[in-house]
Amino acid sequence: MKKFLAILVALAVATTGFAQAKLTLMQGKPEIDAAFKAYAAVWSKANNATLTIKTLGGTSNAMGPQLKADFAAGSMPDIFTIEGPEAYAEWAAVIADLSDQPWVKNTSVAFKSGGKVYGAPVAVEGWGMAYNADMLKTAGIDPKTLTNYAAYKAAFAKLDGMKAKLGVNSVVSMAAAIDMGWVVAHHNFNSYLSNGLAYDDKSVAKDLVAGKVNAKRLAEYADWVELLFQYADKAVLTTGNYDAQVNAFATGKAVFLHQGNWTDPNMKAANATFKMAFAPHGSMSTATDGIFVAAPSYYAVNKDSKNAALAKKFLNDMITTTEGQKFMVQDAGMIPAYSNVKLSPTGQLSASVQSWAASGKIYAWNQGLTTGDFRDKSLAPIYNQFANGAINKAKFIELFTTAVANYGK
Repeated sequence: MKKFLAILVALAVATTGFAQAKLTLMQGKPEIDAAFKAYAAVWSKANNATLTIKTLGGTSNAMGPQLKADFAAGSMPDIFTIEGPEAYAEWAAVIADLSDQPWVKNTSVAFKSGGKVYGAPVAVEGWGMAYNADMLKTAGIDPKTLTNYAAYKAAFAKLDGMKAKLGVNSVVSMAAAIDMGWVVAHHNFNSYLSNGLAYDDKSVAKDLVAGKVNAKRLAEYADWVELLFQYADKAVLTTGNYDAQVNAFATGKAVFLHQGNWTDPNMKAANATFKMAFAPHGSMSTATDGIFVAAPSYYAVNKDSKNAALAKKFLNDMITTTEGQKFMVQDAGMIPAYSNVKLSPTGQLSASVQSWAASGKIYAWNQGLTTGDFRDKSLAPIYNQFANGAINKAKFIELFTTAVANYGK
């Protein structure tokens, strides 16, 4: 009789839906939101579960406050993304050790601390200056020559004089609104920290954290920022959001785009069929021959989740199954961070990143060695003032130097 009652209870639970596990995954890449939700539906059905994808992105540091609010409310997601050491340090007490997971052996860029693995890399990403190859060809500009400030200055001036012929509104699609501070105070800032340096050379970043700037390097970097702002569409530069910035390039209204390969889905959505690829940043007077490539973020598992085991299974399924790999590479257009994944993304910008990486011509992402508050609250407003014309280049250098000095205190 007891066995019979147990069966009845199990059947009742199953039919009322209470046996179905629920997972929540919070991530910060709005460009893959639709593809992620589609894959989550497929995985949920196959695993008698409900996986909800919550996407926070498009503005700098959007996830941090939400995670804190969820933690305070006792509703932390089962899986969430972290961007590096700072985020890990903040959430280390709730992040599960993933060292024993099957996928670990297939990646060299997992997030580690103290010799243990705590994060599964979302992808490999990169950025430089995305360019419309067809327009450069029309202008007689070889993208292979775009390796330093002087080359870009000459190219921008030439292209600016051809805007009507090319049908563009600006030479560069660049964003420096406060809500887009991550473009300038994270990605562009990394030009100062990493451009031209060996991949493991953290010297400029470490000096900055100690409150010191390299005056010559900063002066050249300021020239680069000024050049980008000078040839940008002012409306996009000062008030444009992510879509405005990316779509200007995708729809052929700008020759260059200051973004990364994560914009491939946007290019597809806009039916952008022109040839495109990445050139290095021109933030130095000397030539540099590489772009910035690394793992952008990592999936972490909430160790206190009642469904932590299922959360780990989801990550492993995404990395090892045909359906999961198809989602990551073909549907989301990401460059896989795992050696067992043999698919290649079809997006042109992702292909360009893979090409640069395969040739070993890459520079590190060192902006993560600084705090988010420094980037978002100290640096971003300085870039914004420069973009709006509230300060000139000399004042930009002065304020940048002061912000660094204060960081070191």
